[in-house]
Amino acid sequence: MEVYRQISAMEPLLPTGQSIRLSALTCEILKASGRLTGQVHSPLVLQRVADLVREMNCYYSNLIEGHKTIPRDIERAMKRDFSHDQTQRDNQQLSLAHIAVEKLMEERLAGEPVDVYSPDFLCWLHREFYTRLPEPLHWAATKRGKRYQIQPGGLRDFMVDVGKHTPPDFAALPKFLSRFHSFYSDKHILETDRLVAIAAAHHRLAWIHPFGDGNGRVIRLQSHAQMICHGIAGHGLWTLSRGLARHRQRYYASLDAADQGRRGDLDGRGNLSDATLADFCVFFLETLLDQIQFMSGLLGLPALRTRVERYFQFQALHLERYREEIMRVARTLVDEGEIPRARVQEITGKAATVSVEIIKLGLKHGYFETPSPKGPLRVAFPAKIHEFYFPQLFLDLPVEPAGRAA
Repeated sequence: MEVYRQISAMEPLLPTGQSIRLSALTCEILKASGRLTGQVHSPLVLQRVADLVREMNCYYSNLIEGHKTIPRDIERAMKRDFSHDQTQRDNQQLSLAHIAVEKLMEERLAGEPVDVYSPDFLCWLHREFYTRLPEPLHWAATKRGKRYQIQPGGLRDFMVDVGKHTPPDFAALPKFLSRFHSFYSDKHILETDRLVAIAAAHHRLAWIHPFGDGNGRVIRLQSHAQMICHGIAGHGLWTLSRGLARHRQRYYASLDAADQGRRGDLDGRGNLSDATLADFCVFFLETLLDQIQFMSGLLGLPALRTRVERYFQFQALHLERYREEIMRVARTLVDEGEIPRARVQEITGKAATVSVEIIKLGLKHGYFETPSPKGPLRVAFPAKIHEFYFPQLFLDLPVEPAGRAA
């Protein structure tokens, strides 16, 4: 296999093929993302959904890497309640690290100018992820079984094979990352082409494979960061990882195909195939659009209110008292995000003393939250309601071994 040392080996960095299809997908994504954001009128509901999507993101990112942690185990881990099973405990640790780094990244991007294409930012993502993991998870193994230690934030200092692809010589990584940075951060890329550039950058960073392990997580986080910086992230209401996990085999096949060399005079002018890079970008954008449309269906208020009602009617049978009243409060919170406690009496038609009992019971079972003992009630989405309020949000997909983006 060829060992790449010259940055020209990574060309082209933007495809010229399928331009009409890619332009059409870009327009559809921007329109759909705008409509989705407009569906959620309460800032608090938007934040709660974004928090839930962050959990979903780590769930699917784990699945892509060959690890499975169910939503309730993620919720328990966030309360520092870890499994006694070591494998499951490790998966919980991976989930916590992913959630923490994604949140930290979003806060950093909101608070300061960040060059998300720079090698420093990529290394920062890798370092923040691995420093949150226990020391035993700082080790990985080659295909031949040789163990090696992962240096948080450190570029790989050895050669690797990723499927049929041999990434660039480790000594040349700074040159390739510098080229990646200078090209994708350049203002010459029109905003109308920005989504295609994000898709192409996703592949080219996987092609470079800068770290000894953890590349897939860093690449997906960096793609998310690009979308935030360019105003395409939809306030965190949808996630790329769910779509990639649902089409995992096609994802890896598209990555592998875009590693291929140029196929002749009609396949662009770079070292790598323009046609297969265009195919990957089409797949990437189709995945984005699919996930935005999926979340739009879930967050439509009339249908969401109905699912809340059905949950309490058919599932919350453990509530022997005030099930109907708690449902009314939960349904109102889905609409408004937050209400004063005094509103419970108005919503339920019960006396003040009974309203106090309704609040206590709803808080006990996690159907709503409060910031303080006498504070307002706020919308909550505990793990036990996910499959009912938001069906198919967390799909029970089969676990497969980690692929080429690991």
